[in-house]
Amino acid sequence: MVRFYKNAIVYIHTMPSITKNSTLKEYQQFVQTVYGLPNDLHFELQDLLNNVQRFAMRGLKGIRKKNQEKCLTNLLITSSFFMSTLNRLHIDIEDELWHRFPYICSYCARQPCQCKDSKPAQRKAITPDKAKKPNTIADFHIMFEKIYPSASRTLEHAGVHMAEEVGELVEAFLAYRGEHTKIHFNNVTLEAADLLSCFFGVLNSLSIQLNDALSDFYTNNCHVCHHAPCSCEYRFVINFKS
Repeated sequence: MVRFYKNAIVYIHTMPSITKNSTLKEYQQFVQTVYGLPNDLHFELQDLLNNVQRFAMRGLKGIRKKNQEKCLTNLLITSSFFMSTLNRLHIDIEDELWHRFPYICSYCARQPCQCKDSKPAQRKAITPDKAKKPNTIADFHIMFEKIYPSASRTLEHAGVHMAEEVGELVEAFLAYRGEHTKIHFNNVTLEAADLLSCFFGVLNSLSIQLNDALSDFYTNNCHVCHHAPCSCEYRFVINFKS
């Protein structure tokens, strides 16, 4: 932040932070502030996606081993690399998530989702009601719990669904990298929104609020070195044990 005073320019450094009332936009900006520079220096876009896969699979291993701490830690790191990927692609995930899931299922257009009964062959056209748009990360949790109630599935089912969406995001990116068309880029955006919806689904099944977990995990910039920008060495990151 820059403030101008008579005959002087004063630079005021605002430290990035995540609170229990943060929005998805604020979290995405937090990741850019803390990890944008080192990720730009160390990782190609494909590398960022590889890390999304890497830590998401570790999170799923936590589910299999019934180790909630391992699951949560790895999902939070996954979310960081996911946001870094979106930042590199200039995708505003909060807006895209809302347009994809405007308080109803993106396939059957109902709340709660009734896809199991109606089995829609394709997604229905949806016109979002702007008045219903969630404001905070906590509000998105509430929205997805209403659309896809955690009581209607097991934690393992939610985890498998998230794994599917990780794969579909990677496939969409590879198609875009090969063609570089607007249609392929839009598919990346849609798959990113689908993955984040499943991310909320897993956390709802764990009875964990992402906003609470993020505010605890990122109490002081990077969760490891506590610097902004992050100063963790490349080799440390690629060998990070979680």
